Amino acid sequence: MTEQTTPTADSGMAAPRSLYLEDIAVGDRFVSGEHALDADQIKAFAAQYDPQPFHLDEAAAEGSLFGGLAASGWHTAALTMKLFVSAVPVAEGLIGAGVEVTWPKPTRADDILHTESTVTEITPSRSRPGRAMVTIETLTLNQSGETRQRLVSRVVMFARAQG
Repeated sequence: MTEQTTPTADSGMAAPRSLYLEDIAVGDRFVSGEHALDADQIKAFAAQYDPQPFHLDEAAAEGSLFGGLAASGWHTAALTMKLFVSAVPVAEGLIGAGVEVTWPKPTRADDILHTESTVTEITPSRSRPGRAMVTIETLTLNQSGETRQRLVSRVVMFARAQG
């Protein structure tokens, strides 16, 4: 079991290596860098992809279930994907085979988000040697450690080519 922290672009650290099936184990944990969210980002995403009043207008959002401006869950999901991809550098890319996503609390304009991803299951393919279905739980947390999104994803991972 290992924990890896992804270097930020300006950290001067080497980029993370590409991970193959042999490089991971159940319990491995990956922590991403951060993304600072603000009201302009929330409104711009909402205007294009989820134009609802509680994502677009502070006054309208105050009277909503959210009690203030909230990012679209799909915005949180998109930011999660950005952070997840940077933190879990799977060789040949993160090829999704299904997800379960929940948003226990709304993402806010002052949130600084990061992801913490844990490998929870590895199921080798019976019909295709050299690949497996890997289940990864990814929590998107704010600066206070509060969960904004929980994503359980199944991804296809490949072993290094034998040759």
